[in-house]
Amino acid sequence: GGNGHEPAPNARACPHSASPMPTPLACRGRAVPLSLIGMTTSPLQIAVIPVTPLQQNCSLIWCTKTMRGAFVDPGGDLPKLRAAIAQTGVTIEKILITHGHIDHCGEAGVLAQELGVPIEGPHEADRFWIARLDEDGRNYGIRGVPFEPSRWLVEGDTVTVGALTLAVRHCPGHTPGHVIFHHAGAKVAMVGDVLFQGSIGRTDFPLGNHQDLITSIVTKLWPLGDDTVFIPGHGNPSDFGTERRHNMFVSDTALAA
Repeated sequence: GGNGHEPAPNARACPHSASPMPTPLACRGRAVPLSLIGMTTSPLQIAVIPVTPLQQNCSLIWCTKTMRGAFVDPGGDLPKLRAAIAQTGVTIEKILITHGHIDHCGEAGVLAQELGVPIEGPHEADRFWIARLDEDGRNYGIRGVPFEPSRWLVEGDTVTVGALTLAVRHCPGHTPGHVIFHHAGAKVAMVGDVLFQGSIGRTDFPLGNHQDLITSIVTKLWPLGDDTVFIPGHGNPSDFGTERRHNMFVSDTALAA
């Protein structure tokens, strides 16, 4: 409740965002490395690969020093993800999951088994969603295979990718077990469906909570810094400062009203 001011989702809207999303990233269908600081000098490289008919932004992230990496939210389109591994030459050492919705993790368990790697995340409060992946898969026409993560994550945890360490923040609201991954050095965060360019995650799903989502954004994301770039689960990257100025749902002005 309490989210009556959000625009009703329409046929063209992303099913996980509170408002229609912009055109998917220009690299749709190809893995184009998106280096977020200093082009070649960043210790963290990211290639965004939209997957599933819901055009969910799977991120291939890797440590440039070791060329070891992880997929964040490999929800489906496994041939695309295999091609990204081949194109980048990255050795995948784990899979990271932000939350239990099918477009983010429907085929994560399949890929983990194929690559022989562990799954870390989300928070265990999303067990409900992971358990019903097969059922949701039938509803969405997407393959969904339930799995058990090697490690559930909680607020304050860290995950490693190669020589890099990313911080875990628990950001409930869109789902109760949603987490985000932040690399302070590269000033970048993978935020799943918590926040989008110009929008926020939907909270009208089972176990969604609008006030929790707002609290997560204000208390967990904004303190990471205005100059931190975020990769959302759908649509284009933005930075927290831009959203604090212009996002009609969570700008400083909107929340002060």
